[in-house]
Amino acid sequence: MPAEFAEHERTVMCWPTREGVYEDRMGDARRAHASVARTISGFEPVTMIVNENEAENAATMCGKNVEVVMLPIDDSWFRDTGPIYVSDGKRREGTCWQFNSWGEKYLPYDKDAKIAETWLRFRGEPMRRVSMVLEGGSITTNGAGAIVTTEQCLLNKNRNPQLSRDEIATRLRSELGHDRIVWLPHGLHLDEGTDGHVDNVAAFANETVLVMQGCDDTNEPDHRRMAVNRRIAQDAGFTVREIPALPFATVGGRRVVVPYTNFYIVNGGVIVPVCGHAADDDVIALIAEWFPNREVVGLDVGEVLAYGGGGIHCITQQVPAVRR
Repeated sequence: MPAEFAEHERTVMCWPTREGVYEDRMGDARRAHASVARTISGFEPVTMIVNENEAENAATMCGKNVEVVMLPIDDSWFRDTGPIYVSDGKRREGTCWQFNSWGEKYLPYDKDAKIAETWLRFRGEPMRRVSMVLEGGSITTNGAGAIVTTEQCLLNKNRNPQLSRDEIATRLRSELGHDRIVWLPHGLHLDEGTDGHVDNVAAFANETVLVMQGCDDTNEPDHRRMAVNRRIAQDAGFTVREIPALPFATVGGRRVVVPYTNFYIVNGGVIVPVCGHAADDDVIALIAEWFPNREVVGLDVGEVLAYGGGGIHCITQQVPAVRR
């Protein structure tokens, strides 16, 4: 499995479809997805997967630089429903893991359970089925032997209750091609939708540097939780760069968390979710220091995506480039 910071052939996204997720914020959600797609298209090709009845609207909102493809979907979280690619640099294969809607949280999900295979068949790419529940947002890799994940998610009994921790680790090693599995205990306290995905708390900047979400508010449960994660990552030998501020917002009467670490690395850039928090500019500057050869762009889509249960990283999936 290549690292996200390696070269991409393209980014793939899905158009917001499930009305119950965004409720009366669906219009805002679609504008946010279109904004993310347009921004990424300035760095690399983008494909937006849409249901047939939404294709015209999506194409208009995303603009001419975003390819729109009609395939059946239930929801917009392609990070979790799409294939996880593995590659040796010359050949690429999509691994298709089982998807159970984050422990049967949203119904129906039969289209999303098939979209990884549907997409790969559409593209004419090789695929491999894996008989284990796994979402792309629950793992991150440095592309050089290490995968980082959270116990909160992967050991949750609503995913693979028949598998032990060691069995899960063995499956990750064999299918994704990395020897080390580093287990962080915690995702974010409010991340009930995904049960603590790692992409809300950690992302690799390069093979040795792990960007981690902190929480400088001592009154928040995440203050302690993120400190524990940080110590474990340091003990694992990674150089940790911590984002100290963790924004919270109230959207539609509900408190949500908007982690900066749910950014997405593209060819020559980093796209960061912001929400008008006082720390936005300082965090963008920090991330720019950690990614000196990339343009860092903050997009004010953090609140609405968090209301739906995710962020910029959650709605994107990279297709790694290969040498033809």
